[in-house]
Amino acid sequence: MVSTEYERRIAARFATFDQDGNGWIDREDFNAAAKALLAEFGTAARSTKGQALYAGAEAFWQGMAGIADRDGDQRITREEFVNGAVKRLHDNPERFAEIARPFLHAALDLAAAPDGTATVEDTARVLRVLGVHEDIARTAAGALDTDGDGRVGEAEIVPAVARYFTVPE
Repeated sequence: MVSTEYERRIAARFATFDQDGNGWIDREDFNAAAKALLAEFGTAARSTKGQALYAGAEAFWQGMAGIADRDGDQRITREEFVNGAVKRLHDNPERFAEIARPFLHAALDLAAAPDGTATVEDTARVLRVLGVHEDIARTAAGALDTDGDGRVGEAEIVPAVARYFTVPE
């Protein structure tokens, strides 16, 4: 049984996805996030990286809608987010990681060096664009650098994002 406190904490994460603040998550929220990231990193939408980011955003949206949009209206309400997505993913954060991976991979690729990793500061930029407060983004990006090399890779960020959205502690 998932507790009310758990639901409250996870519901607060809903705003991260609701980019336009209209009270639901839809495809446009994922596209808006992609567009904002492309602008932040000066990357054209028609470039290879731009197309990969939009494809990742679409895959992320499809995965979320598939598990959370219970009424099929192509919108995920806060209630659907908590009762649909989160409860289904609570015991399986790896499933969330796989849904998010294409988008996160492409987002990191925008900021990445040739070795496929991004600096902690560029990772914080990604988080800020996605709506994370600057202080929290900086702290979170630093924490993602688990090996202390000043860089964040997909292997570090994907499981961390999955835990953030599925485990409120």
